[in-house]
Amino acid sequence: MIIGALKSTSPTDKRSVLHPETISRLVNLEGVKVIFESGIGQGINVSDSEFQKNNLTPVSRHNCLSEADILIVPSALSSEEVQALKKNSIVLGMIDPFGNKEHLKMLETSGQTAVSMEFIPRITRAQKMDVLSSQANLAGYSAVIEASSLLSSALPMMMTAAGTLKPAKVFVIGVGVAGLQAIATAKRLGARVEAFDTRDVVEEQVKSLGAKFVKIDLGETGETDQGYAKELTEEQIAKQKELQSKVCERSDIVITTAQLFGRPAPKLIDQSTISKMKPGSVILDMAVESGGNVEGSIVDQVVENNGVKIVGISNLASRVAGHASVALSNNIINWITEFFDKESVSINLDFEDEIIKSSVLVHQGKIMDERFK
Repeated sequence: MIIGALKSTSPTDKRSVLHPETISRLVNLEGVKVIFESGIGQGINVSDSEFQKNNLTPVSRHNCLSEADILIVPSALSSEEVQALKKNSIVLGMIDPFGNKEHLKMLETSGQTAVSMEFIPRITRAQKMDVLSSQANLAGYSAVIEASSLLSSALPMMMTAAGTLKPAKVFVIGVGVAGLQAIATAKRLGARVEAFDTRDVVEEQVKSLGAKFVKIDLGETGETDQGYAKELTEEQIAKQKELQSKVCERSDIVITTAQLFGRPAPKLIDQSTISKMKPGSVILDMAVESGGNVEGSIVDQVVENNGVKIVGISNLASRVAGHASVALSNNIINWITEFFDKESVSINLDFEDEIIKSSVLVHQGKIMDERFK
């Protein structure tokens, strides 16, 4: 069996789907050869020779596509690349199926198997494969670092001979994996932190990090069986905007993290709220790639509105690409080793298994998930 790995073609994504610290478990699989697209580690300052020391072989992108039985990808393939794939191969990685439905159709037509790491179920056994959580965790950290770099004041309180400097006030909207890491990072840097989420169940987690939980009574809310916040009604969103606007007014940094898997992000901060905020304050929209939580946010741009900096950064986890690559590589390798059959030197695709059933979206020319047919 040949396992191949492609490098990212996005100029904003420096991550690698393989990392020298994690690949020994792949190359040690009996009967497996690992190849990679030359230059895969360029964004994390890892040379081809470093991978070669670990018994991996550098090849061209075309050779990776045409030789790999399992192809690890950082994003969806083009139609030409799908046509170049080895027959009956498995395409495994971050393929953004909701944003690339045509990619799945192409894989269906060509008779391949597609595994979406974004569809790993949120169950205990699958935590080690959960790319959304591992990358969101690092994105939450990066969000605070990026926002603080655009603020004209320091985050912690400082008592100096020249007087006492007040701590910055940070407001985090959405307390999922990214939000919790943003809260923890802002607190470690000395900021005064407040947070809000539609799920009251996270209040204890917010308080355990030393932050204040902002209570907004929206009526009946909750979370899905996968642990995501349920979509709010238009009336609930309007009420949330109104009440959280008051918190935004007194904040130096606002970080929004609210995303709905497979759907556009909810608009939570509008022009009315922005106009009430202090000049020099910063809003970082972590959902900018899926439509944005903030009115006027633009992907990979900093827009100034009424003196407020609105920041939209894609691939936030890539700002710490080294650690992001370690986590991403581990997630993917954990999937492969979990289902690797030593006797047949193949992947055991047992659709009675919950992880396989959730993550395998196309199998041997058939789309398995009704949402993409």
